[in-house]
Amino acid sequence: MRTYRLVISCPDRVGIVAKVSNFLASHNGWITEASHHSDNQIGWFFMRHEIRADSLPFGIEVLREKFAPIAEEFSMDWRITDTEQKKRVVLMASRESHCLADLLHRWHSDELDCEISCVISNHDDLRSMVEWHGIPYYHVPVNPQDKQPAFAEVSRLVKQHDAEVVVLARYMQILPPELCREYAHKVINIHHSFLPSFVGAKPYHQASLRGVKLIGATCHYVTEELDAGPIIEQDVVRVSHSDSIEDMVRFGRDVEKMVLARGLRYHLEDRVLVHGNKTVVF
Repeated sequence: MRTYRLVISCPDRVGIVAKVSNFLASHNGWITEASHHSDNQIGWFFMRHEIRADSLPFGIEVLREKFAPIAEEFSMDWRITDTEQKKRVVLMASRESHCLADLLHRWHSDELDCEISCVISNHDDLRSMVEWHGIPYYHVPVNPQDKQPAFAEVSRLVKQHDAEVVVLARYMQILPPELCREYAHKVINIHHSFLPSFVGAKPYHQASLRGVKLIGATCHYVTEELDAGPIIEQDVVRVSHSDSIEDMVRFGRDVEKMVLARGLRYHLEDRVLVHGNKTVVF
């Protein structure tokens, strides 16, 4: 069923829900899902509504035009999206295939409602898997002594494919600050939960030596500060002294791909609202 998604954040005050609901009801808008959250600590209000497109007497552009005065009255940061318009996604990966393969499978199985425009990688290892899905694959090597030309090409490809979201599916390069700023809240990354305790090579080996009892993963938006952007989704799995390092690596890969897939789904469904360095996920 085609719906319009109305997503709002604004200073909290009396009457926001009533104003929006009355506006939609006055145009026979049929709300199929409604979510609200009031953050008392910062005095901010968050809302997400899904409205049946066929219940309204006009299209999305008129809906935006008619809603604009309400948005101005309440100083809203807002958007209205159409579920019929699939978001364009660019995936980026290096050599590890688990996250990329999982997202491709979910897309191929119609579990992810998006258009995967291309895959960009600094290695050529995953080309055959990607091209089997009929998706363009771009090999953009990164010279450690001069990374600027590679990231200029990455930026060109992202623009060429008109990407609305970029997913780092275990892409093992740090994006330059200007790219992070240009695509703020549009680049999604995944990392294991050992940071910052176990940094560098072989974190699972380090964790095993410390006898950790939990392995987890964090999906977040990319910012200039490494692995410190607004968190979208997290999860953990328990481990014990009887689990080998190989077991821990396998558990870690499983939780990484699950968390990344959920985080991307929330973003595609306009369920993530960012305020400062914090998210509300409906």
